[in-house]
Amino acid sequence: MTDSKNLRTAMLAGLVAVMMIGLGFAAVPLYNLFCRVTGFNGTTQRYDPAAAAEEPQVLSDTISVRFDANVSPKLPWKFYPERPRDTVSIGARDMAIFIAENNSPHPITGTATFNVTPDQAGKYFTKIQCFCFTEQVLQPGERIRMPVLFFVDPKIKDDVDARDIQEITLSYTFYPVDEGKKAS
Repeated sequence: MTDSKNLRTAMLAGLVAVMMIGLGFAAVPLYNLFCRVTGFNGTTQRYDPAAAAEEPQVLSDTISVRFDANVSPKLPWKFYPERPRDTVSIGARDMAIFIAENNSPHPITGTATFNVTPDQAGKYFTKIQCFCFTEQVLQPGERIRMPVLFFVDPKIKDDVDARDIQEITLSYTFYPVDEGKKAS
């Protein structure tokens, strides 16, 4: 009797261990999906014209969008928005330009991460085209202009937690792709 009880306990413990390993592998994709769906932690939406039933309605309401640019201390780049702020009609497509310049004597590859604040605005800030998460290779002294096409979804006006937001900040931070190599 004790042997069968021990075997059952061991099998249950093994099953729990396998389930925990599986959950560990699934956690990152599930978290990313959760953030994309809810806008949690300032995660923006990506516009998919094939999935969109129709173009968003353009409202007469406007919202201010502030553009913030940062660079890791390990990346000898200058990075900034062409215009630090824009007032956009809710639902209308708009474009912001960010400029990056390699101030080092050798080519460097960087990639940008982003976030949107306030966090409640993330699920309504929809990027159509963006340079984020794409490796950017800049030659010594090279300067490039990188566009971001976006709109603020009119559904923001239906959300009691977000409808009174007057300003959204889109912030990017560039990092060197290979942290193991010295960037300067």
